[in-house]
Formats: sequence, C-alpha cells, structure tokens
Amino acid sequence: MKLLGELIRDEEGAVAVEYALLGMLIAVAISVAAYTLGSDLCAVFNGIGAGFGGSGSYAPLACQ
Repeated sequence: MKLLGELIRDEEGAVAVEYALLGMLIAVAISVAAYTLGSDLCAVFNGIGAGFGGSGSYAPLACQ
C-alpha cells in the first residue's frame, strides 16, 4: 500500500507527458509550415519556368 501511495505522488511521469505533448505541438507546427511553404515555392518555381517559355510544370510531383 505504501508503494502505491508513492507512485501516486510521483510527478516524474507527468513531466515526460508534458514534454511529449510539447514535442507533438512543435512537430505539427513544423508540418503545417512546411506544407504551406512547399505549396508557395512550387507555384513560384512554376511561374519562373513559364517565364522562360516552358510549360510551367517542372515539379517532379504536381503542385497540390
């Protein structure tokens, strides 16, 4: 019973969970930023390609 009481008062696991949630939040923010920036860059480079007389579609994968 004493061991159970010590486990309940122990807060080391709570700190690990907080760091995990913070890490997930940062990962989501990076993913959203990369997706947004990637779409913008794809459009910019396709515009540059079209300016040189190309078809304007030089990306290995089509812009979404």
